[in-house]
Amino acid sequence: MLEKEVGETPLSCAEEYRASHPELNDVSMAYAGRLDPMASGKLLILLGEECKNQTMYHGLDKEYEFSVLFGIGSDSHDVLGRLLTDLSSDSVKQEVDESSQLSAQLRDICKQLTGNIELPYPHFSAKTVQGKPLHMWTLEGRLGEIEIPTKESIIYWLALDFVETKTRAEICDESRTKIDSIPEVTEARKALGNDFRRVDVRQDWEAIKKNDSLPDSYYIAHFTCLASSGTYMRTLAHLIGQKLKPATPSLAWRIHRTKIGTFDDNTKTWEKQY
Repeated sequence: MLEKEVGETPLSCAEEYRASHPELNDVSMAYAGRLDPMASGKLLILLGEECKNQTMYHGLDKEYEFSVLFGIGSDSHDVLGRLLTDLSSDSVKQEVDESSQLSAQLRDICKQLTGNIELPYPHFSAKTVQGKPLHMWTLEGRLGEIEIPTKESIIYWLALDFVETKTRAEICDESRTKIDSIPEVTEARKALGNDFRRVDVRQDWEAIKKNDSLPDSYYIAHFTCLASSGTYMRTLAHLIGQKLKPATPSLAWRIHRTKIGTFDDNTKTWEKQY
């Protein structure tokens, strides 16, 4: 089990581990379960003959600590996407009012989302549609040609831990640090993604930082979630904002995977952890 850092890909995390362990130079290596570049936490690595059993590990349950930023959204549902806030619109000034009892709303939303749920795949994901990853359809501007697939998931546990505020400047500076943590992507086969579109994404965050007509501070809610395999915390982050009253743009501010294994919903215990 490895700990992937923000900015690493699963492949770069695995290869860095191999580089520090010369005895693994000729040993097959694979990872079971992806983590987005902006996510961190446990990454299950398979070695040698166990790589042949990779499919056995694809259905494992996961536990996450994740945070949701309210008031700003993105097309990837995390800080690495193009920001959806319209800087020329009054809607950008929308803020969850303290009087709306944000924490009470969020606890109620946690109850609503717990159990069996069908969630759409994020537009920026590796889910294949007609032989092409969904993120490629998105980058090509051809989402209108396909139906966005959904996945049935089980949310065993979703709890609000606490809510904090950060200033607009803090949010923009911290987002820039996260975005810059990814090494530059220069591979020709990934040219369409244009290095995660980071030139434009950086400009989006800089525009928000400089726009003093925007709120001076924003809420960030921190959650713990235990869910079945393939449940995107980015999707939950977006959905939680949509379920607020009034609906509020939102994105995944932080995603950290804390556990991988098999959870028994009847006994509420982990049968196995890796």
